[in-house]
Amino acid sequence: MEHVTLDKISMKGSSLTERWVQELLSNEPALLGLGDLDVRETERPQLRAGRLDMLLTDPESSTRYEVELQLGATDESHIIRTIEYWDNERRRYPQYEHVAVIVAEEITSRFFNVISLFNGFIPIIAIQMTALRLDEANVSLVFTRVLDHVTLGTDEEDRSEATDRGYWEKKSSTAIMRIVDRIHSVVADRAPSDVEPSYKKQFVGLVQNGIANNYVKMLPRKKWVIVIFRIPRSDDIDDEIDASGITTLPYDRPNRQYRVKIRDVDEVGRHRDLLSALIDAARTGREPD
Repeated sequence: MEHVTLDKISMKGSSLTERWVQELLSNEPALLGLGDLDVRETERPQLRAGRLDMLLTDPESSTRYEVELQLGATDESHIIRTIEYWDNERRRYPQYEHVAVIVAEEITSRFFNVISLFNGFIPIIAIQMTALRLDEANVSLVFTRVLDHVTLGTDEEDRSEATDRGYWEKKSSTAIMRIVDRIHSVVADRAPSDVEPSYKKQFVGLVQNGIANNYVKMLPRKKWVIVIFRIPRSDDIDDEIDASGITTLPYDRPNRQYRVKIRDVDEVGRHRDLLSALIDAARTGREPD
């Protein structure tokens, strides 16, 4: 097998137009790497002015993606237009979750500076598209996600007041806290370095090397512990959880979290393989193997 170096070409000013990209994605929306989405509409008219390039929907959830395309580098007008169209759609159809998607040949540092000003209030994905010339007649587009679904952090995580183990023993029970200990032992076994429980008034989180890292959180209750894993939803994880028989709560889409209920210490042992896989996925940001 031989390595072939492909030439990167600039689409802006070439025969490759924005409309051509739109038609390509209309036929194959999966190229964006956002999953198996449907194209609901292209050139969708907006309330005041302009047209949204593409509206994509996830048929398995209530999520809509407002996609804006741009040849060349992102600029201020493109960023503002993307956010404005996202805001228009979420106001018109509040029953859905909405995600803004900006697609451009170059995602500039200025884009990241502007997005940081919103401090995660806008769920937005940035995708860089690269055109590679295969030969005189053929071009391939490569789409790379460079910013993934920035969302606002939860209030309890940002402002949670520190407490101690005794607080949670009174709020739940000594038996329930033994479940927390057992779950934490599984987390510690999977962690590459020392990880300690962090007792907050809203949850029991994690501290790793002295820094909060709440990829797994626990909510002790009177009769069970809710364990929360910060993992993007996927069909494979859904199937693995369903097959295990573990008790679950609905997937938390705004915060991108799986939630399971553990009622006793023995249940931790019965589901240890699943819990370990979910812990690894939450820690690394990858799906379980």
